[in-house]
Amino acid sequence: MEQQTEILVVGGGLGGVAGALAAVRLGRRVILASRYDRLGGQLTTQGVPPDEHPWIEMFGATESYRSLRRAIRDYYRRHYPLTDQAQRDPYLNPGNAWVSRLAHEPRVAAQVIDDLLAPHEASRDLIVWRGYRATDVVADRDRIRAVTLEGPKGESVIVTADYILDATELGDLLGLGDIERVAGAEAQAETGERHAGERADPLNQQGFTWVFAIEHRPGEDHTIERPATYEFWRSYRASFWPGPHLGWRYPHPTTSKAVAAKLDFHDPTQAYSGRMGRVPVPPGDEVNLWTYRRILYGGYLEGNVRDIVIVNWPQNDYWLRPLVGVNDGERARALDEARQLSLCLLYWLQTEAPRPDGGTGFPGLRLHGETFGTSDGLADEPYYRESRRIRAECTVREGDISLEARGTHGPVKYTDSVGVGAYRIDLHPSTGGDSYI
Repeated sequence: MEQQTEILVVGGGLGGVAGALAAVRLGRRVILASRYDRLGGQLTTQGVPPDEHPWIEMFGATESYRSLRRAIRDYYRRHYPLTDQAQRDPYLNPGNAWVSRLAHEPRVAAQVIDDLLAPHEASRDLIVWRGYRATDVVADRDRIRAVTLEGPKGESVIVTADYILDATELGDLLGLGDIERVAGAEAQAETGERHAGERADPLNQQGFTWVFAIEHRPGEDHTIERPATYEFWRSYRASFWPGPHLGWRYPHPTTSKAVAAKLDFHDPTQAYSGRMGRVPVPPGDEVNLWTYRRILYGGYLEGNVRDIVIVNWPQNDYWLRPLVGVNDGERARALDEARQLSLCLLYWLQTEAPRPDGGTGFPGLRLHGETFGTSDGLADEPYYRESRRIRAECTVREGDISLEARGTHGPVKYTDSVGVGAYRIDLHPSTGGDSYI
């Protein structure tokens, strides 16, 4: 089958949705092809709430993104039995988490995104295909003219478009079309970046994480079957890690000093507060991972509602094998090992994790499969941190935006591009053996 459109967006993550929305609002005809039923990528199929700059509630966001944030909060106000205080909070954070001002459930984000797209689907300006992945492209030098997509039943459709946007998580179209690109670590001689390595290494890629959700049911036992690779991960320790990988200690991303963590189900602190401030972790105190990426806070709801917590922690970052630039078998092995690591972390939490009361294990931790609707309770796909990168006419580099490099001069200003943000240049441990950068 063949199809023609003005704009084809391949990938249903946040970038793909934003691109499709922008295009249809400009009067273009768009096909959006998503690998998964749920649109939204990081917020939905990967299950990771947004980490944003401290001023997100006041400025530094597009109106389109701001409308998404408003709609997510409004969804909770309309459909959840919120307490009066939570209902009135203009900056409602459904999870009352300290990693994000808008920690929320994947299914809510998916529903809100569907609602944003619905008017454009009704007018047929936008067609959304779910369960489709790219398998081939027709390229004319560096321009992709058509993409072959495989559907959920194995059917193929060739889509020709005036403009094709690669919004896949790993830059799939760049690989299929053999477009000029880079992957992994680039050499300092090429980029001039202070923290780049001496040599390029395409297979030195940041780790990725297979996220899962949990709830706590006191007095119950929800211990999973012991994973086959548990002994390996129980004894594994990277050279830059302060202890066993499955443990309560891990390196701080900016100082590399050991951080001590805990699980405290009743800790009222360590959460975002109001429009600006985050309640700080007291010096020398343990970081409470229960409140870190919590996506539903029972204290904001009437009745006996349990917290739901996303586990995207340092302990389930996987960096033993790369995903890009390897064959299908090696990629599948990396993905399987990442899943196993996450299950091993859960098993350790249930059976061996030291508790504040001196005991070990939290058997009441239950894998909350309802969060993702998957058979094993894990997210649909990993939380990726690195993909193929196109060789652009101009590339923003560390020296353009780094406070260390620019000082009081601020970032380099480009007349043809706008970007607003404030976050550390945050590289996670990599397959080449590097720690946080």
